[in-house]
Amino acid sequence: MRARRILLLVLTGLLLYLWLRPDRGPSVPKGSVAVIEIGGQYVESAEPPLLSRLLGSHTHSFVSLLSEISTAERDQRLDTILFRIRSLGLGWGKAQELREAIAAASGRGRKTVAFLELESFSANIEYFVASGAQKVYAAPATRAPVVGLAAEYLFLGGLWDKLGIDIEMERIGRYKSAAETITGTKMSDAAREMAGSLLDSVDEQFVAGIAKGRSLPPDAVRAAVNASPTDPKEMQSFGLIDGVLQRDELLTELGGEVVEADDYARVQPSDVGFDPVARFALIYGSGGVVVGSGNVTPQGDPVLASDTVSEAIDQAVKDDDVKAIIFRVDSPGGSPLASDIVYRATERARAAGKPVIASFSDVAASGGYYVAAGSDVIVASPSSITGSIGVFVLRPVLAGALDKLGIGFDSMTRGDHADLQLSTRPLSPASRERMRADVRSVYDLFVERVAGGRKLATGDVDAVGRGRVWTGAQAAQVGLVDRLGGLRTAVQEGKRRVGIDESADVALVVYPPPKNLYQQIQDLFRGGARAAAVWGGLPVPEAVRRAGPWLRALSDEAPVALLPFALEIR
Repeated sequence: MRARRILLLVLTGLLLYLWLRPDRGPSVPKGSVAVIEIGGQYVESAEPPLLSRLLGSHTHSFVSLLSEISTAERDQRLDTILFRIRSLGLGWGKAQELREAIAAASGRGRKTVAFLELESFSANIEYFVASGAQKVYAAPATRAPVVGLAAEYLFLGGLWDKLGIDIEMERIGRYKSAAETITGTKMSDAAREMAGSLLDSVDEQFVAGIAKGRSLPPDAVRAAVNASPTDPKEMQSFGLIDGVLQRDELLTELGGEVVEADDYARVQPSDVGFDPVARFALIYGSGGVVVGSGNVTPQGDPVLASDTVSEAIDQAVKDDDVKAIIFRVDSPGGSPLASDIVYRATERARAAGKPVIASFSDVAASGGYYVAAGSDVIVASPSSITGSIGVFVLRPVLAGALDKLGIGFDSMTRGDHADLQLSTRPLSPASRERMRADVRSVYDLFVERVAGGRKLATGDVDAVGRGRVWTGAQAAQVGLVDRLGGLRTAVQEGKRRVGIDESADVALVVYPPPKNLYQQIQDLFRGGARAAAVWGGLPVPEAVRRAGPWLRALSDEAPVALLPFALEIR
């Protein structure tokens, strides 16, 4: 125990020195070329803890990336910003926002150049991001075909049949296909209609974005996608890139002093004239929606915990220095109870006169939409995935599986609906109706909350609800979203709400504040940080990882508001 305390103190002292030592930032001569590296996994959270990074975490804060690009955008010492793009782990909402940030940088007098260093069977998202730059180049060995969009969906119903497990399911909304992924073996007509609509919407934005960025007719972009050029020279022949060069050759061609990525990352916003006149709270709502406290699961995945998020909103309301709240949501949903707790916190903020602007990232659907429905304004990227106003419940019946294993079972009940607690026999008709009524009650409350927050009639919410998933562009058309755009648009909306000039700077302050080094080290000794690092290295298929929240919903036997787990467009 004594040795452990000594080690804890040594680590704390070392990390405090590394954290607090003065950093004057790099020298950036006039006319420089700044390199910004874009690659890896990006999450909606504060900068990943230092200890997690030391343990090998490769996740990055998406907002920090946007901040770095914004800093370069207004850095008058720069002539060019070179975006070095490698394999990306993000969805279409973040991709669209990142692409717009790159495009905006050229509007402030900086030349923007994207450089692709990829080897992949498909680089749709990476190329889409790169197309926001004025010029796009590729390394000679790059293999980054733009092959068109695809979506695949998994169905686990056949698995339960093989195991002898029956699944009793109740849902509200013919489009609530999350339940189908657990109980079914193929897409229903409604799910196929919805999935096709989503794919069409993202595909339209994908082609339009490339066409605009490359000054090509949409038909020419379609032809390039259908040809799926792999070799960079072939990509150049279709007008997708401007040239094929090694990185050192490109830097020589650009001219100017080169400020490498690690050095430019040390430039502070204040170094380029950032002078905030107000503070906005930045509150993250990332991951599955659960009841309780915390920011991450034991495996290190982000979680939208009701107590943590609602308390952060309350703290921001009480802070007189905070003029508005930016609620950044990236969540597929989860517990309706937890969602309602957070919804109520946004109501309290509005009642106190503190504007709440929701900013949707890749996903803000089902419970992820519920938590934000009480905001003053909802801002979403055109390709954000949102809506999914619906509820379902799953109840496993294990009798068949136990029979196969030779395990005997019996049960007794007292009470007309006590069989709701059993897992070895189907529900009685009366109990099945009771479960159906429970799901209906949760759905009605969900619709009521959305109607109240969005100032809509409940019938209108039900018409666009019923589990239907929308892109941000579609959601704006049906009244679920107010404005299209990313975090920058959300901040502009916040300024407008509190009467701050649109050109003025505001500081985004994370609530709750990130843990200090001592708390991080304590977490390490409890095993949390280590668990996150170890899990991150396991070769678990991504589709299986995404199934986690839905399998947990199956075991909880309670109504949930979740997005279909296999909904991913690549």
